[in-house]
Amino acid sequence: MSQGQALYLKVNGLTTHAWVRGSGPPLVIVPGLGCASWMYVRVSRELASRRTVYVYDPPGHGHSQGLPHLPDCIEQLTDHLAAWLEVAGLKGAPIFGHSLGAEVAFDLAARYPQHVGALIACAPTGIPENPSVLAQFVRLLLDLPRERLGLMIPGVRAYVRCGARRMLKLADDQRHHSTGPLLLQIKAPTLLVDGTSDPVIRTWTLKAIRDAIPTAYVCEIEGGTHALTDLFPRTMARYTIDFLNAVGQ
Repeated sequence: MSQGQALYLKVNGLTTHAWVRGSGPPLVIVPGLGCASWMYVRVSRELASRRTVYVYDPPGHGHSQGLPHLPDCIEQLTDHLAAWLEVAGLKGAPIFGHSLGAEVAFDLAARYPQHVGALIACAPTGIPENPSVLAQFVRLLLDLPRERLGLMIPGVRAYVRCGARRMLKLADDQRHHSTGPLLLQIKAPTLLVDGTSDPVIRTWTLKAIRDAIPTAYVCEIEGGTHALTDLFPRTMARYTIDFLNAVGQ
């Protein structure tokens, strides 16, 4: 299978990167807080057998250009993603969001419904509670020993690239960004995926989302950590492909 290629597009004045691999209908992966496209190699390879996978780097993340003040809130992440989808010719493609990327995907589906063909929310954060930065940090520390050792170096590299200031601003914005009310506006077919060993996501998170989106499909991965895309890439890909086939995407 091809290793893929880099795609650079100018979006609202910022050079924006995505890594593209595979063939077939498109699927866009939106990474978590501070994460980068290179952290999603394992799941994108599995998905690439059936899909053309675009692993998007938000501004200031991975290989994408950012500004000191941009982005520093979730709405800015969403607005840039919407603009990138239009420039890339991917408006209406399925969106796969991981962690904070899932919160961005929910925001996108509510505020830009025509941009989202279907929604996969993997280990979504910030819903329904908006945790403090300290609470998020403690939960991530609890999760770290459960993750694959091979993810550590790419993860540190991504966090250094994003920078502590930007990560703190985005994490703090979760306390003010109310995703809960937006969930009621989502009409796109939705898949929710959670892991039983994820200390970052609370049990009431998926319940709140299911209450707001009663038609959502729900999958739970036994032993799944927060980085489901890395530790269980084949399972995540199978759930995703099966879901997209079921909803005609």
